Amino acid sequence: MLAAAGIALAQTVPDSTVPQTGLDIPENLQIFGKMDPNVRKPTAIVNGTVITGTDVDQRVALIIAANQYKLKPEEENQLRLTVLRGLIDEALEIQQAKTEEITISSAELDQAFDKVAANFGKTPAEFAPYLRSVGSSTRSIRRQIEGELAWQRYLRRRVEPGINVSEEEVKIILDKMTRDRGTPEFHLREIYMSATPDRAAAVVATLRQAMEDMKNGKAPFDYYSRTLGESTVAKSGGDLGWVRAAALPTELAAAAGEMRVGQLAGPIEVPGGFSILYLEDKRTVLGNDPRAARLNLKQIKVAFPAGTTQEQAQARAAAFAKTLQGINGCGSVAKAAADIGAEVVDNDQLTVRDLPPALQDMVLKMQVGQATPPFGSPTEGISALVLCGVTEAPSGNLPSAVQLQSQIEQQRVNLRAQKILRDLRRDAIIEYR
Repeated sequence: MLAAAGIALAQTVPDSTVPQTGLDIPENLQIFGKMDPNVRKPTAIVNGTVITGTDVDQRVALIIAANQYKLKPEEENQLRLTVLRGLIDEALEIQQAKTEEITISSAELDQAFDKVAANFGKTPAEFAPYLRSVGSSTRSIRRQIEGELAWQRYLRRRVEPGINVSEEEVKIILDKMTRDRGTPEFHLREIYMSATPDRAAAVVATLRQAMEDMKNGKAPFDYYSRTLGESTVAKSGGDLGWVRAAALPTELAAAAGEMRVGQLAGPIEVPGGFSILYLEDKRTVLGNDPRAARLNLKQIKVAFPAGTTQEQAQARAAAFAKTLQGINGCGSVAKAAADIGAEVVDNDQLTVRDLPPALQDMVLKMQVGQATPPFGSPTEGISALVLCGVTEAPSGNLPSAVQLQSQIEQQRVNLRAQKILRDLRRDAIIEYR
């Protein structure tokens, strides 16, 4: 919730910074003994810090409520496992910060808690009852805030001073951006799962089922990234950030070039495993970004009475569509709406990117005065957007040397933080009960 901003790295394989162990594992191994992977250990003691089952339950409850997840029991079990791992990391981060005598005061926690409450659309007084109502608590949120703030402060003290980006390095990158002007860039999310030949079919089946669940709205991409993903960006929802085709494996670059904004693709075979891609957005380097254009829209909306059936909704939609055909520019919207008892809402604050992906593609092809086809649902009513004007976004500019230097420094801080946390995990004494 308060994570420090950073540059996500394109990553399609497990963290290559982990040292090679040289383990001698036989090809046809035999397991002596039994371990039931469905038995979850709800409690852990991390270097003396106790993580209870209640801690896990409250964090899971808030994640499910905030994202409106609809999870099967086995999916919720997987989420619990992911949350427990995150709580272990959180304990390690707080412990490491304390080695530098870094503590977060109650006043700082109160201030951050108020900001988180605002993110949920609540006042601090309203937020505590809300948390209890979904099965979480203020203690759980404050603990998460403490972990994030302590870790950020530790990185600023121990890592950032050692990060150095030269002026020559910045100049080289700026020159390359100038040469690459107009090159397509993709904002991608990825779920990568490793697969040996004997596991390939099972991994593909798992990813296909995840894609089907995402399309049906059972859980978002972010959930499956955190619970299935094996790349270094899995914990951040699989966000690769803005990348160019040349920075991606050939297979992913080819898929990205064919995708539409808002589309899923996969499973795609890549070296060592398979990936699912989701295209958040696309643009060209330093080029004009059509999705950044500001729109002047009129929305015509007809509400349906309670109990409207699908057949009745379709009939109203057909009549509504006929009315839309008679609209000739935004000047005729008010009369057309009055004739059918519709509400008209003006909006000149949205960009193309603010609209759902399906509407983005429509609006980009529309002329001023045209209306979209009707859209909506039997419960929410039916709407259409009329395009009254478009203000094109200015062409992209090169970032300043200072801005670029800051981005590179933050990227390197994040990489260094990953390595520190990896070492803390390897040295930790963790008891499960």
